[in-house]
Amino acid sequence: MNSERNLFVSLACVLLGFGVLMVYSASITSKPTEFEQIYLSRHLIHLVVGVLAGGLCSFVPSQFWRRAAPWFFVGTLGFVVLVLVPGVGTRVNGAQRWLRFGPLQMQPSELAKITLPMLLGAMAVKRRTSLHRWFAGTIPFVLPIAVVMPLVLKQPDLGTAVFLAMSSGMLLFLAGWPIRNFALGLVPAAGVALTLKPYQWQRITDFMATWTDIERASYHVKQSLLSMGSGGLMGVGLGKGWQKLSFLPEANTDFVIAVVGEELGLVGSLGLILLWAGFFITGLELFRKHDRRSFEFLVGVTLLSQMVLQAAINVAVVTSMLPTKGISHPLISYGGSNLVINLVAIGIVVSLSKSQSIVEDTASPGTLVEHRHAPHITQSASRQSVV
Repeated sequence: MNSERNLFVSLACVLLGFGVLMVYSASITSKPTEFEQIYLSRHLIHLVVGVLAGGLCSFVPSQFWRRAAPWFFVGTLGFVVLVLVPGVGTRVNGAQRWLRFGPLQMQPSELAKITLPMLLGAMAVKRRTSLHRWFAGTIPFVLPIAVVMPLVLKQPDLGTAVFLAMSSGMLLFLAGWPIRNFALGLVPAAGVALTLKPYQWQRITDFMATWTDIERASYHVKQSLLSMGSGGLMGVGLGKGWQKLSFLPEANTDFVIAVVGEELGLVGSLGLILLWAGFFITGLELFRKHDRRSFEFLVGVTLLSQMVLQAAINVAVVTSMLPTKGISHPLISYGGSNLVINLVAIGIVVSLSKSQSIVEDTASPGTLVEHRHAPHITQSASRQSVV
């Protein structure tokens, strides 16, 4: 298990190193200035903060996360409300999503990507016997989602709201939530779709137009596809891309993968995808022997999966397989809150994987041994373990 954990952390470090390289390259402008060094230095500051925070989280016992999950969620909810208060939250490009503390700023909705799954995981373990009941197994789980999502939509941040709904659904599915509840969830989803603003509908129509008439596609998509297409198989060379020189918007954040495609080509892009695949598979291996209904498994796999899912969505947006949305690439894009939160999530995944609540073959072939922190072993598994 230690070797798998070391490999998992090593792959995360490789992704972080690749991200530092691409942030510096993508920050270069048509007129060389000190801005690329400024972007790099800020990125490195957040990287150091994130590594320290993630490292600290990796040593915290899993029982702490389970007990503190409700309090963390309440704190996150307070920050999300605070960011909407006029004069407190910082508004950028029409969106009020940030809290500023001197030179530092934080996006509270990013915290919800950790605290909401943790709360739902703790509730799923505590209410395991009532998961299939209509009232007791539905309302308590829907309530925290229904509280936080409208606040995030108010900012407005549709992408994060949808992402929170997806990660919550992923955890509840792993916990064994009835399929009927997911079907009922389509009703509020349709309601949100009906309240989309004109510019959000415009993104959807632009996305659909990309595959029929490229001239009707959005400027972001055109420049992104042009960047990736000009890279060819091997790319034009690291730091030698042209599109980032004031042509490709958000080159060092949301569209950094387009810079990867131009400078490192198809080989570099596929190499990055393989890195993520190795990161995901190795992370899943950390929980292979955990009880599938334990807090550690539910939260650990959800945090891991949502990070990889965010990377996949970002690639899909850049390659015009999904409508344009401001979703950064984890560990690779320039960022503050997103980078720190993802590193904290990695630290929590490592912490949860160290838990003793696993069912492990240590006695003899075909024998399952229950450790002292294991929450339960199903009757069917117990019968199969008889030698």
